[in-house]
Amino acid sequence: MIGINPSIYSVECGHYYANPRNRFWKAFNSANLTANPLFPETDHQALKEGIGFTDLVKRPTRSMSELRAPDYIEGSMLLKNKLLHYNPRTVCFSGLTAFAYYLRYAEGIQEKVHLGPQTQRIGKSLVFVAPNPSPANASFSLETITRWYSDLKKLIDVTT
Repeated sequence: MIGINPSIYSVECGHYYANPRNRFWKAFNSANLTANPLFPETDHQALKEGIGFTDLVKRPTRSMSELRAPDYIEGSMLLKNKLLHYNPRTVCFSGLTAFAYYLRYAEGIQEKVHLGPQTQRIGKSLVFVAPNPSPANASFSLETITRWYSDLKKLIDVTT
């Protein structure tokens, strides 16, 4: 699972998607992406089920509007190298913006991206894009985000 960048709150807590208003864990658990529900404090247990967490940009901010092109350039190349090294079966970007910036700066591709499975791969990894669960993204309801994570689960189940 790849977010855009960590919030200051998440970094202070030491866990992914730690803001209680973030809808990630509710959608993730409702989609049954792991055998047992996970929460920010137990995010490390996802690794036991083959799910890892990282960000496109590692610099924490209050808002992604604080990020600049150099952040995305550096982060995209580091992420690409990490993904090629670990070669996960499936990669999920949390948000259209995260994947669009990755494509632009790591692959040199500028195109409109869509939710769901992508035609592009990163190495051999399938790519899926889900809505950004941030409370700042009011465009998508919790139910809609959950449906996209359920589609991700179906993709993972088919490819395992």
